[in-house]
Amino acid sequence: MTESVELLAELVKRPSQNPMGLASPGPGFFESAVTDFLEGLLRQWDVHYERQSVAPQRDNIVAYLPGEASAPSFIWEAHQDTVPAVSMTVEPFAAQLKNGRLYGRGACDVKGGLAAMLAAFHRLLREPASRRCSITLACVVDEEYTFTGVRALAAKPLRADGAIVAEPTSLHIITAHKGIVRWRLHTSGRSCHSSRPELGINAIYRMGRVIAAIESYAAWLSTTRQDAVLGPATISVGRIEGGVSANIVPDSCTIDIDRRVLPREKLETVPAELAEYLVHRLGAEGWRQEAPWMQVPPLAHEGKERLVARLAEAVRQVLGQVEVGTVPYGTDASTLQAVGIPCVVFGPGDIAQAHTAEEWVDVHQVEQAAEILYHFALLR
Repeated sequence: MTESVELLAELVKRPSQNPMGLASPGPGFFESAVTDFLEGLLRQWDVHYERQSVAPQRDNIVAYLPGEASAPSFIWEAHQDTVPAVSMTVEPFAAQLKNGRLYGRGACDVKGGLAAMLAAFHRLLREPASRRCSITLACVVDEEYTFTGVRALAAKPLRADGAIVAEPTSLHIITAHKGIVRWRLHTSGRSCHSSRPELGINAIYRMGRVIAAIESYAAWLSTTRQDAVLGPATISVGRIEGGVSANIVPDSCTIDIDRRVLPREKLETVPAELAEYLVHRLGAEGWRQEAPWMQVPPLAHEGKERLVARLAEAVRQVLGQVEVGTVPYGTDASTLQAVGIPCVVFGPGDIAQAHTAEEWVDVHQVEQAAEILYHFALLR
């Protein structure tokens, strides 16, 4: 196996499942096994690095490769965590290699991209500093749930001419994506015995009316909030919880709301805009919203022409052609771009394979990604 595939296998064998809000996750959760592996690699390679504590068992690893002083500097960023491996139909941590695919949780999202960055970083390390750009390799935690890793990274004094964030893009260069706001909405009622429901107020019935109004709001958004590149703003109810038993009229119900935000929208006004719509449709009684538990800015496509051109040239050298586009999902890139670093999203694998029951990545794409990143940072 090539170095990039060997690294990928070692990463997949080390569980780094994000608990995604679980109160008492068991073994195999959090990123510490992968973080320790990365730290061992960097020590072996004699690379200057730092370990940035974000939360218990959750540390970013940031490594530094100095290059030619007059050359541009770049950040390569990838996340260490994966979604949980529950209900997978392949062994999640065996890193089975079959028919040009490596199977396992995180193989596609995003350990394939991380392995490519590591292999390219190691190859550049063997080049004289005069022949390479300066590279900061940032391996962050908690991308799959609340983005605490990249926020901790962005709080550092970062200086770079651009950043490449690893996600499965099929080796396409992604210049823009929507932002994310997630929050909870609660309805309240009055409980009573289900044989006399007229004595109570059913919070689930109230939530049903709220959800119907949100569905109407979603239709309104799709026609009134449009971006020429990214399409419409969207809103979705992704989870509902309420009630205790079938024989008790429920006095509470909760939903989780996901809103995808366009570059010209303001994150902080999104919940208030929905509240205004709901008050108009339903009145203000019987429901309330929490403050958002996630806010990820959108990634605008302007202001990164030099970065895109440099990466496109490297892609063309390896693949012969270049595809530039956008994606609907959120990434760490927008948080880095919000602190003034032009960002693109790029990596091996297809997003259709991410988080699936038989997650896999095409190992040839991982090797191609490593070659592209090497040429990207090499000085002519």
